[in-house]
Amino acid sequence: MKRTATGAAGRDPATPADPPARSALRAARLGPADVVRLGGTGLRTRPLRVFLSALGIAIGVAAMIAVVGISGSGRAEVDRRLDALGTNLLRVAPGETLSGDAAALPPESVAMIRRVPPVRQVAATGATGARVYRNDRISLGRTGSLDVLAAGSGLLPAVGGHVRRGRWLDGATEDYPAVVLGATAAQRLDVYTPGIRLWIGGRWFSLIGVLDPVPLAPELDSAALVGWPAAGTYLRFDGHPSTVYVRAEDSQVAAVRAVLAATAHPAKPGEVRISRPSDALAAREATESALTGLLLGLGGVALLVGGVGVGNTMVISVLERRPEIGLRRALGATRGQIRTQFVTESLLLSLIGGLGGTVLGTLITAGYAVSRDWPTVVPVWASAAGVGSTLLIGVIAGLYPAVRASRLSPTEALAGT
Repeated sequence: MKRTATGAAGRDPATPADPPARSALRAARLGPADVVRLGGTGLRTRPLRVFLSALGIAIGVAAMIAVVGISGSGRAEVDRRLDALGTNLLRVAPGETLSGDAAALPPESVAMIRRVPPVRQVAATGATGARVYRNDRISLGRTGSLDVLAAGSGLLPAVGGHVRRGRWLDGATEDYPAVVLGATAAQRLDVYTPGIRLWIGGRWFSLIGVLDPVPLAPELDSAALVGWPAAGTYLRFDGHPSTVYVRAEDSQVAAVRAVLAATAHPAKPGEVRISRPSDALAAREATESALTGLLLGLGGVALLVGGVGVGNTMVISVLERRPEIGLRRALGATRGQIRTQFVTESLLLSLIGGLGGTVLGTLITAGYAVSRDWPTVVPVWASAAGVGSTLLIGVIAGLYPAVRASRLSPTEALAGT
């Protein structure tokens, strides 16, 4: 019997070898660039729907950034004015007596306040009780809510005011029937040109100037100002100041404020009120901040509506792309990859809206600030918050559609073709 040749392992060479062990199948990994490219494909195929969905996000973000930016620009303008005018201005005014009647400052209060060492400027106005009219034929009752105040020549520098047209009261005009109108008073009387005559207290006064608005003394805007001596001569002014404006050294404002009441009216310091006009501006700024919070809430609602639009777009996209999802699942895409694809689409869609809204909000802020001659201020945190909120909305809006898409089995998805 012949021996049959065998292989090195004693195996019959005609016998086929055992098949190699099958390696476990693994899904290919998607890199970050692949994920972005895959998510962008779904957006490029539906440009109109993407534009409308991103527009909803952009409007919400633009509203939020514009509100914050315009508010910040307004505050910057207030700060700029305060820096230019100074925050060392104090206002002294009469209060009330114990019986509730209106008190009065003594005529010598201005001279007494001027003796306080840290005081740099003192000026006063006094209510004359007269009214100003454009001519002598206007009914006495039609006052236009305009007051006639006696004023000294040092008033305008003390309150940081400026003359728009004409000139201010000085030693050559404060003894004569000359008048300077505040900005609002000139507008209501519809007179802006110096040289016009105005009917005040039963006689004619010559208009010599018109003021710009005075932020720290807005009561001057709606007043007609005549010289202190002329008010006593022609309008029977009693000489009692109704408001005294005091400029003190910046480092001594609190100390001066503490002694002003006793200095202005030593006999009755309790009948004197001391205030800072800058406090009124700060209160107005607080009111604007409250309004800003309200408008930010409205912008947040608009942003939420935009997020709902993104979620609706993604749900419809999942329904329309069932065949694509089924094909990708049949070719080996995992559920995690499907989820990542749709979440990425939602993020990209929200990011487009967020960036567009940031640019739009910045342009709106800049346009409004330029039209009002304000500095343009768009806080970095507002832009970052706008984009960050859109990304958060993108994740939330795309999560449910992504999970729904990943749960589709290949046979179920392909059955929808």
